[in-house]
Amino acid sequence: MIRNPFLETTGIHNFRDFGGWETVDGGRVKTGLLWRSGQHVGASDADLAAMDALGIRTVVDLRGTSERERNPCRRSDAFEAEVLFHDGETSSSPPHMDIDESVTTENFARERMLAVYTRMPRNPAMIAMFGRYFRALDEREGASLVHCFAGKDRTGVAAMLVLHVLGVDRDRQMAEFLRTNDAPTLAVLREQSVPGIEERLGRKLDDDAVMALLGVREEYLIRWWHEVESEYGSLDTFLDGHLGVDEAMRERLIARFVA
Repeated sequence: MIRNPFLETTGIHNFRDFGGWETVDGGRVKTGLLWRSGQHVGASDADLAAMDALGIRTVVDLRGTSERERNPCRRSDAFEAEVLFHDGETSSSPPHMDIDESVTTENFARERMLAVYTRMPRNPAMIAMFGRYFRALDEREGASLVHCFAGKDRTGVAAMLVLHVLGVDRDRQMAEFLRTNDAPTLAVLREQSVPGIEERLGRKLDDDAVMALLGVREEYLIRWWHEVESEYGSLDTFLDGHLGVDEAMRERLIARFVA
């Protein structure tokens, strides 16, 4: 039986366990400890109860200040986790890109997303938050949750980085990244994001454009890998020199999260 990694929710998009992947050494990333999701502004009481049952002790919120203010996360009375966040903006959104009748909304959306992944490896706020995430995994007990607005781009890269450090190969890292497209809660994200995007553009998005924006594609993560390797030489150099994930931390994380 194939394990379903998605937590059943009605108001949180893409809430899932990103453990369970096999490592190159024949181990397996433990389940029940590494969670990821979109934001919780629309969480139902049942969603919050389900989240509380997971034993999450640390929440890493990758959203910036303005995102958190516009979309404050709902929490239950029983919520006891420590929330880590950046005091400032974290978005890697590209500058405004004009769209006219000669440009399809699908191509516009794709180019916007590729620009996000081009900028993210050089974004000081995201570098800082990825480093804080690893320190939290190294130092804090219990399960953790990492999330952003949609739970797919900043969060997708964060999950990929953790799997890389734990010894999961690149094909499985990509498979985890693309699993976002299987999330059963796309309607939640669509309601939270599409109306505002269409208002700013002044035109409707076609279905292909919506999926380019709200889903993920192989080329997005490939672009991130390419930019990291171009800027820093290798992913491991980036992890060690900029996120603080040295060999000692890597060994501790493997000992804790790989069975």
